[in-house]
Amino acid sequence: MKKYNTLKFLSVIWILLTLVSCKKDLLDRKPLDALSTANPLATPNELKLYVNQFYNLFPVHPVNVGGTGIAFDDAGTDNMIFSSVNTRLSGQLALSNASSLGGYTTIRSLNYFLANYKNAKGDQTLINQYVGEARFFRALNYFNLVKGYGDVTWVNQVLPEDPEIMKVPRDPRTLVIDSVLKDLDVAISLLPTAANSASMRIHRDVASAYKSRIALYEGTWQRYHQQKADPFFTANITEDKIRGYFTQARDAASSVISSGRWSVYSTGKPLQDYSDLFITTDLSSNKEVMLWRKYNTGDNIGHSVSKYISSDGGDLGLTLSLVDDYLTINGTPFTGIERLNAQRKYAQELLPTVRDPRLSQTAGVPGQPMKPVNVLVPSYPPIDQTGFNRNTTGYPMHKFLEYNTAAATTDDFKSMAPGIAMRYAEVLLNYAEAVAELGGDQSLIASALKPLRDRAGMPQVDFAKEYNTSADYPFRNLSPVIQSVRRERRVEFACEGFRMDDIFRWAAADLLLVNKRQLGTLFTGSDLNDQNTTIGFYKGAIYYDTAPAGKSINLYLSGNPGDAVRYIDPHKNVLPTGSRFNTLRDYLLPLQQRMLQLTEGKWVQNPGW
Repeated sequence: MKKYNTLKFLSVIWILLTLVSCKKDLLDRKPLDALSTANPLATPNELKLYVNQFYNLFPVHPVNVGGTGIAFDDAGTDNMIFSSVNTRLSGQLALSNASSLGGYTTIRSLNYFLANYKNAKGDQTLINQYVGEARFFRALNYFNLVKGYGDVTWVNQVLPEDPEIMKVPRDPRTLVIDSVLKDLDVAISLLPTAANSASMRIHRDVASAYKSRIALYEGTWQRYHQQKADPFFTANITEDKIRGYFTQARDAASSVISSGRWSVYSTGKPLQDYSDLFITTDLSSNKEVMLWRKYNTGDNIGHSVSKYISSDGGDLGLTLSLVDDYLTINGTPFTGIERLNAQRKYAQELLPTVRDPRLSQTAGVPGQPMKPVNVLVPSYPPIDQTGFNRNTTGYPMHKFLEYNTAAATTDDFKSMAPGIAMRYAEVLLNYAEAVAELGGDQSLIASALKPLRDRAGMPQVDFAKEYNTSADYPFRNLSPVIQSVRRERRVEFACEGFRMDDIFRWAAADLLLVNKRQLGTLFTGSDLNDQNTTIGFYKGAIYYDTAPAGKSINLYLSGNPGDAVRYIDPHKNVLPTGSRFNTLRDYLLPLQQRMLQLTEGKWVQNPGW
């Protein structure tokens, strides 16, 4: 681990503590992580109670319309959109939006723990477990900082407060990620093994799974940003270094796979098993779920996802881009006349007899259960509604919908769909992608993806058969293997909050976001338009192109009046030229000007800001 002089440590922590508050007496207060006892962290139970606070770092479900959280975090990507645009992904983020680096406050608390845990006397196995958890959380915090800001400063001890010294540069992101991976190696060596997630605590396989995630992220970030020659890869990074990250990702995932402790959840019901996974309120014995957050409305712990999407609305919608990426039920790309013919009758393209059954378990299909007492998805989507009753694209999201629970679909904070932090499916996908990036044996990749295909009742991977070379397919120039792995990842993780990270680490915003608007289902040229009459489903209440006196346009379509084929185009009015995502700026967040001033220019602003 890189050695730092004391002055460097002092300056960093002073900067970061200053950023979290503007109150003058901040440094006069006792740190929040200080214990009241003269001999803090004296028992394994005290260690446990201390590290418990860091479990709030794992993802949660959103509690409001347009909010953040697992079910809504794909919004603004090419997977899902709200009626409002995502300021960062549309290129509208401003320097004034820069936030403080609050993660360093958590890191200081973790460093405090790691400096004092040796005070504990008792069961060494338990002590090791909580030390392993602390090392894991420090790694996770630093990874999140690197994802947001790139180069940051690695601090691995509690530092005294000294406002006189505030001049320190950032460390290269590779140094920080290398330190993160070392923290995870220590965590893996200390944490217990587990064959289920009943404890809802971190265990050895979770740490290995996160190691595979982080090493894969950094390997692809460096490889693809270097290929684009943008400002975001580490200068002078070598191919050997990049391959080293992929090797670590592969080996970490392989260790979990070879343990035999985990498997993809399947009961032999390909039209149900995938969707059931995300609404099973107790996953303690589920062999796929390695770490999760339990909701219990009896203890006033719930979220509101099911309420917002139980009308097929939620002020959100899946995108045409996502829907198009699911293969046909025969394992071929969904393109050409087959695609257009299926689109002409609403929801035909979503049917499991036509497409990968994971699509009909992610999107709402007419006739599916939507609420208890036989309330079914209506024949057409609520594109004519307002507020959270409105669907933005014509493709409702039904993943996470607790359709069999009245309270969840009716009331706020009554949803109990679990918050899954790590599932075995990701381990398989991380392994497959790492092997693909290393140019490894294609049979190993196909074997890793087989359980996911089996659960959905899909044919096994055939890289040549499913290679999409359509002129408008963004990844048409990738190799068949890399393309297939990326598609499988998108389909398996749709609406779970992975997509923005994937776009960023693949340096793919130029292909997927820039100058683009995300479209919805076919309107003109389909039976949706036929329903916009006084006797149709929409009662003539949809106005596009022009509106009668006293009314406003409430639906935007692609193309121009008179075109035979026009898709729902929700952001046509607010993004007339498409997303203005700046590929020389927006892959990283801006730093507060105040921080640059405090370091007297040692911390320089991120590129483009």
